[in-house]
Amino acid sequence: MSDLAIPTLQSEAQRERSAIGSLRLVQTACILVIALVIVSPLFMLLIASLKDDRFQILADMGSFRAFWVSNPTLSNFAEVSNLSGELAFGRYLLNSLFILGCTVGAGLIVNSMAGFVLAWGTLRGRAVVLSLVIALYVIPQESIIMPLVIMMSRAGMTDTFAVQIVPWIASPLYIFLFYQFFAQLPKELFEAAEMDGASVFRIYRSIFLPLSLPALATVSILMGIESWNQYLWPTLVTQTDHARPIAVAIATFFGQDSIYWDRAMAASVLMMIPILALYLAFQRWFVSSFVGSAVKG
Repeated sequence: MSDLAIPTLQSEAQRERSAIGSLRLVQTACILVIALVIVSPLFMLLIASLKDDRFQILADMGSFRAFWVSNPTLSNFAEVSNLSGELAFGRYLLNSLFILGCTVGAGLIVNSMAGFVLAWGTLRGRAVVLSLVIALYVIPQESIIMPLVIMMSRAGMTDTFAVQIVPWIASPLYIFLFYQFFAQLPKELFEAAEMDGASVFRIYRSIFLPLSLPALATVSILMGIESWNQYLWPTLVTQTDHARPIAVAIATFFGQDSIYWDRAMAASVLMMIPILALYLAFQRWFVSSFVGSAVKG
């Protein structure tokens, strides 16, 4: 290689490094902007919940003062944490937690068992049943909600916890997710257990279920978010505070005459904490499940 070619190659390498550095700078700036857009409403919510003047919160909206609090206080949280009375949001939060726990717990059992039967069971016409399950998923939930309300009313289940749990335990989406996971496990596992004399239920409970932690975590988080954010259904089927969840109760802050922004912000923060805790508890398996699906996909 001639002496003139060496400086030319060095110059090209320097330009390439400079271009890569500029590209990374642009990527970092874009990521920061997207992160700010996503995080800023949550940060504003947290800051507003620490202000005790609802008129000040309203005045600060639309300016940078919405992201700053000079005299933080927890009085809003104290007001909405009661278990009884006008602001019994502690009770509404417990109601939501009970509904969430029952729906997710029962949903994991029912949907995983249905997915296992469709993947490894001896049920005749499994392919047809699976096609029907997938077809049911595309039907909008809102299109069947009024007939469902009438059915629950005729069954005398309105204004109870059961009416907010039972209809949402079985889900075509989660049955399909479990079916997809179980179907990918080696056939030799099922055959070996069968040769050892294990029943189908024993194979499901002792072998396949312990191997399905990523699927269980994914369904737990998705089902938990769906249950936690329910608004239309509990609005239609609850008339009193007995079983009302916090998502519906927050709407009471937005009256025709006045809006209690301070209490609504504090109640929203309280509502956010359990679902974040659920995600953090299952984050490890949730992420691995999505990464595995993307690699296989």
